Amino acid sequence: MTAPSQRSGSQGLRTQWRRAWSARRSGADALSPALRLRLEREFGDISYLRRVGTRPPLREYFTELWDRRHFVWAGARGEAVTRYSNERLGVAWYVLRPLLDAAFYWVIFGIVLQLSRGMENFIAFILIGVFMFQLSSRAITSGVSLIRSSKAMIRAFAFPRAALAVSMILRDFLSSLPAIAVMFVMIMAIPPHEAPNVAWSLFPIVLVLQLALSLGFALFFGWLGALMPDLAQAMSFVSRLLMYASAVIFPIERFLDDPAVLAIVQANPIYIVLDMYRSVLISGAVPPAEQWISLSIWSLATLAVGFILFWRDEERYGRE
Repeated sequence: MTAPSQRSGSQGLRTQWRRAWSARRSGADALSPALRLRLEREFGDISYLRRVGTRPPLREYFTELWDRRHFVWAGARGEAVTRYSNERLGVAWYVLRPLLDAAFYWVIFGIVLQLSRGMENFIAFILIGVFMFQLSSRAITSGVSLIRSSKAMIRAFAFPRAALAVSMILRDFLSSLPAIAVMFVMIMAIPPHEAPNVAWSLFPIVLVLQLALSLGFALFFGWLGALMPDLAQAMSFVSRLLMYASAVIFPIERFLDDPAVLAIVQANPIYIVLDMYRSVLISGAVPPAEQWISLSIWSLATLAVGFILFWRDEERYGRE
């Protein structure tokens, strides 16, 4: 039989553990000096321990995120392949949807409203705008509901929640590859036939900067959507506003006389991205240095701010 002193000591140990792990502080730092010394004698170094669900330090967080890169890749690839698995046309919808959008906007704005006057290649203008805008717009609209739509996974598994945003951006990128390929073919095939040139080699660099910007959007709006769930109801309006303010379907600068308003529009990072794509693919020119600098600052700043805000509320995402 267990001696009373041993039983009371065991109960005291369990009580201190419960208090430590339920405290707002994490891991070994929450233990009393006596208990920590006793555990270190029995089990060795316990400084690495932390309460389940707590927010790890940034360095450790990045390490955990990198360790789960295979999980991120598998999730993104699986969702990209199975997204339209129940549809008859399957993955063809990745190309058909932006094509239908581009055709609709070309008819309305190019033929009916005659906004194509004075433009050498309005069709390429619309194709680039519609196809490439979706990478950033989906990051914003889907990012708002990122945490809410992933509640079951968050509560079932322990992993860095930022992996959800990375997986979402990677999934959208993989889904967009067929559409981007078709966009290139159509730009070359439809008159006035844009021919490949050296400037086209800059397209992947602009794409990488856009993906970094989109990941920053996903993290920021994922954090904001967890903070204000009702924001998801307004995202269709935000998406339309961004589309018109980013010159996706017509050159907005034609309708702006106020230099201050025009400067604000041209500082919009999505506008900068699309204008750089058009400079490279339609004009065959290298975008000006100020656009490279502006887009780089936007991408890095949005990614850094979004990541810090998202990581800061890591513990809150699995709660009711």
